[in-house]
Amino acid sequence: MASVELSQITKTFGAHDVIRGIDLTVDDGSFCALLGPSGCGKSTLLRMIAGLETVSGGTVRIGGADVTQAEPKSRGVAMVFQSYALYPHLTVADNIAFSLSLAGTSKAVRAEKVAKVASMLRLGELLDRRPAQLSGGQRQRVAIGRALVRDPKVFLFDEPLSNLDALLRVQMRLELAKLHSDLGSTMVYVTHDQVEAMTLADKIVVLDKGAISQVGTPWELYNRPANRFVAGFIGSPAMNFLRGTARMAAGGIAVTLQGGVTLTLPARATQDFVGDRPVELGIRPEHVSVASGTGAQLSGRSAVVEYLGNTSYVYVDTPQGSVIAEAAGARGLQSGSPVGLSLNLSEAHLFDESGRVLAAASV
Repeated sequence: MASVELSQITKTFGAHDVIRGIDLTVDDGSFCALLGPSGCGKSTLLRMIAGLETVSGGTVRIGGADVTQAEPKSRGVAMVFQSYALYPHLTVADNIAFSLSLAGTSKAVRAEKVAKVASMLRLGELLDRRPAQLSGGQRQRVAIGRALVRDPKVFLFDEPLSNLDALLRVQMRLELAKLHSDLGSTMVYVTHDQVEAMTLADKIVVLDKGAISQVGTPWELYNRPANRFVAGFIGSPAMNFLRGTARMAAGGIAVTLQGGVTLTLPARATQDFVGDRPVELGIRPEHVSVASGTGAQLSGRSAVVEYLGNTSYVYVDTPQGSVIAEAAGARGLQSGSPVGLSLNLSEAHLFDESGRVLAAASV
């Protein structure tokens, strides 16, 4: 096990800056997820940690040692790729033991290590099969086993579950979580799937256009987003955003939305507002409920109702903009039905025109 430290890491392809001055420390034994949309630089960053991509500037340290210019084999890392990259002509046992064979490890030691890994990943009955005889989930376990058998200091995962169907992804998430708990190893995991990041990682690094937008625990990113990008990227369905103007008022922050509707948030701004200030009010669907009469702060018509069994999501068109509300048992709602909405304003966020947070939720 070892920590990973990145200091002012940059990566440039021609005139294009892919990674822009990243500073990051992944603590020994932690599970860190690199999360962001396609093209944000997360896989490139992981490949630089692995030594598969050269660093344009900055320093990479693993276990305190400077490995910026070191060969991949000398870094003490093992990587699991999106594609399983298994050798089709080799058995499961031989695929797992391949790196040990290259290193000249004795047959007895190879057999012992393969048996241990196979037991851990429930591959014992599959050791004589070839990749073509395995399911997607089994192939991914073999790829993980090939990394495990090397006893690396750091495990690197590059979207390892993206080729699996929904049920297998859930099963593999559970297996990866248990694996980390059992091994206590340092793991760096790249994904664009926020569910994977939120359920697996104890630290999430949200990347946007090659730079870190926020680093924090899953709770911090969800409840204390540092900016509009993180607020909109984390959460499914996404956070609602309504444009308006804000000013300080008696008892809080008065936000006037389109159509003249004014809502008052509890006073918790990071700074006083001088006059009306353009803002976006952000609030998550679970903090918006269907209401009627005087309990409704906004009103509109339902455009779509998604029934998910344990809950429903109602997409409502209002004069203030489109709003998603969580509504348990909304069986009576139909598309085009009039809907009133109540907002829990203690859970609302305010963002300025540049996307910086002005007022966070009170949780």
